[in-house]
Amino acid sequence: MRWNTLLKTTSLRTALICLLVVPLPLLAAGPAAAASPISLTSGFYSNPDSGPAVWVRNNPSDARAGRIQSAIASQAIARWFTGGESGGVGPAVANYVGAADSHDRLPVLVAYNIPLRDACGGHSSGGAGSVAEYRTWISTFAAAVGTRPAVVVIEPDALSDFSCLNSTQISDRLAMLAYATQMFQQKAPNTWAYLDAGHTNWVAPATMASRLNSAGVRNIRGYSLNVSNFYSTGSSETYGNSINSSLGGGSHFVVDTSRNGNGSNGEWCNPAGRKLGVTPRVGGGEDLLLWVKTPGNSDGACGIAPTVPAGQFSPAIAVRLIDGT
Repeated sequence: MRWNTLLKTTSLRTALICLLVVPLPLLAAGPAAAASPISLTSGFYSNPDSGPAVWVRNNPSDARAGRIQSAIASQAIARWFTGGESGGVGPAVANYVGAADSHDRLPVLVAYNIPLRDACGGHSSGGAGSVAEYRTWISTFAAAVGTRPAVVVIEPDALSDFSCLNSTQISDRLAMLAYATQMFQQKAPNTWAYLDAGHTNWVAPATMASRLNSAGVRNIRGYSLNVSNFYSTGSSETYGNSINSSLGGGSHFVVDTSRNGNGSNGEWCNPAGRKLGVTPRVGGGEDLLLWVKTPGNSDGACGIAPTVPAGQFSPAIAVRLIDGT
């Protein structure tokens, strides 16, 4: 029946007018869709207080300072939050994200405080002392990001080192990670959060997909690959696509390219001959290529830096990454 025929009756005309003047808030349902943090910002945030930047500032006369500043310190490098932040994780995260927001830039953060952290490697051991402590910490972290745009990598290696945990510890870990994804989903709507999924030569794609599902990957943007490792972007993309296929599609991933310029030689702890990868950018087959690991920060007292503790910046390691030696 035609609309002009229906509108001939006064009663129908009156009813339609009544419908049209209903206030819009009564018709709306649910919150507005979250925006992409890429669209909300004008580039990645470069941390002026990263390890390389502080070293350059404190050693201006060192012959290596100029090269390290240009190749590493000036780049957008993720900031890691590992527990024990001065004043608590809430103010630390809020201040960092706020500084990036004030420059209209996109910060990249890493949450790295899961209990029994680095269970297999051991060089970065530690983390929260209990499940309850972790839940409080990660909830505070997500709330501190709030509605400001950010990228967050959640717990590097946490889904990969199950071989060093017992069944109760694995169950607790999956529950903590699922809780973390819920917190970012609820409290940080403009954040792209990624559960870490290890690297191409660690856990089979189907197994990793199963673990990601159990850890709540559907609550967030997706998963991260090659964090703190050296595998090529191409091999990481192949691995990531295989995981996504096992997930049934629809997920997204990012790749850490900070040290993968020469690919991997099979070693993970300060190996020789590695090189800086491409600088952070919006990806092709992946969401983003990021510098998650800080180039020049030691993996532990091992390899080419047998006396440098994990997480400490070494200009010698940095120069070797610049030169690929």
